[in-house]
Amino acid sequence: MLKGLTRAGLGPIGDDKAFIEQAARYGFQSVDLDAAGLIHTYGLEGARELLSANGISVGSCGFPVEWRTTDEAFRDGLPQLEEQAKAAAQLGCTASCTYILPATDVSPGIFTIQAVRRLRESANILNHYGVKLGLEFVGPHHLRTAWKYPFIYSMEDTLAFADAINAPNVGLLFDAYHWYTNGLGTEDIEKLSPEQIVHVHINDAKDIPVEQVLDNDRVYPGEGVIDLPGFLRSLKKIGYTGAVAQEILAPGDIVSSVEEALERSKAGFDKVFANV
Repeated sequence: MLKGLTRAGLGPIGDDKAFIEQAARYGFQSVDLDAAGLIHTYGLEGARELLSANGISVGSCGFPVEWRTTDEAFRDGLPQLEEQAKAAAQLGCTASCTYILPATDVSPGIFTIQAVRRLRESANILNHYGVKLGLEFVGPHHLRTAWKYPFIYSMEDTLAFADAINAPNVGLLFDAYHWYTNGLGTEDIEKLSPEQIVHVHINDAKDIPVEQVLDNDRVYPGEGVIDLPGFLRSLKKIGYTGAVAQEILAPGDIVSSVEEALERSKAGFDKVFANV
């Protein structure tokens, strides 16, 4: 598995070049970023050279499609999705991801029909370029009642949703925080095949009742109560070899500097990967 970073929780780390170089400096192997934007800025060969020189791969690219609202908004994003998929393929990235909120203001039946159709069309575009679509279920309890109707928040329901989309390249964006807030264990991971997992996020939770855990109040790996070594060992056991990208959604004052964020990130990864 590749140790990876997203920008979340790192503070004002700078442009993509600074992000890539700092990731490499602290021993990370992949980053999640806008693949099309990287090529726009540096050109294809320049982007490839920047990644290669730093020993960094792109774990997941962007997913620039608004599939939750109107058909017009969805259609407007499809050209950007194709551009993103092409750029991802050119940079060797095979994952593009989106999240599913656990509640909605739209009737669940109508929303499901619209979402399945739109995500199937999106998945087909990605598949043309050899890119997979990862669906992230969102587990924190406070979000399950944030909108009018309950919707999907479990791994089981997300896998069923992926089956309904019925495209060969759809699977999970598997986030340790949502695994934890769903009350899942390592045995649930070990029921999966590696083909069902498109991408992985890692983070940690405060030592409070799980029902009180907030989505935007996470801590760095190894600083909380989630069994991250067990999480990683189970992913390894089933044969997952892709990126494990840190995503820390938290208040801006969680760290005082980019350097502190990167140091805590590295220390956390060293700790939780130590016995994997």
